[in-house]
Amino acid sequence: GYRLCRSDGSFRYYAIAMASRRQSSPRAAASVGRAVSWIVAACLVTSLTAGCLGPQIEANKQQLRQQQAQIEQLEGQIAAMQQSQGTSYSTAPAPAGSCDAEVMRKATQRGGEAFAKGNFTQALGYYQDAATACPGNAEAELNLARTHEALGDRDSAINDYTSAANAGGSDPAIAKQARDALERLRASK
Repeated sequence: GYRLCRSDGSFRYYAIAMASRRQSSPRAAASVGRAVSWIVAACLVTSLTAGCLGPQIEANKQQLRQQQAQIEQLEGQIAAMQQSQGTSYSTAPAPAGSCDAEVMRKATQRGGEAFAKGNFTQALGYYQDAATACPGNAEAELNLARTHEALGDRDSAINDYTSAANAGGSDPAIAKQARDALERLRASK
């Protein structure tokens, strides 16, 4: 006999060879006809499915390759953006008694931009870079003090205003601003 899988998952045995040996009865012929129809239908469905899905599978593979290329391109763009947004100056401490004016200028400029936008934490980072580039610089100390005050860190602000007032010998206007701020903070205690 022959075994054929039905759509409901069960198996049915057809005795095609047995039916052909017997005298053909209408019932046996119908049974053989159904069996042959099922076999032909199963083969047809299998071949059509394989043939129909082949182009779809290829289209999916092509789409996957395109999306992978887009991901790689986006990763490259992200890396480039991260690199361009990074600090473009050295944050290493300057040698004792020296000042890297260019680093201080860039850091002070970026700190001022961040401060103006209300991003005090970012401004503080830039102003710390400026103070590292030019240790003891009155302007750098004043910027740090103002930023600490804006962040609500009164003790650090007082320390930085004191440093700015003491370092202000090179710029009397900065020293005066620092002393005035110290008086204001001490009066509000």
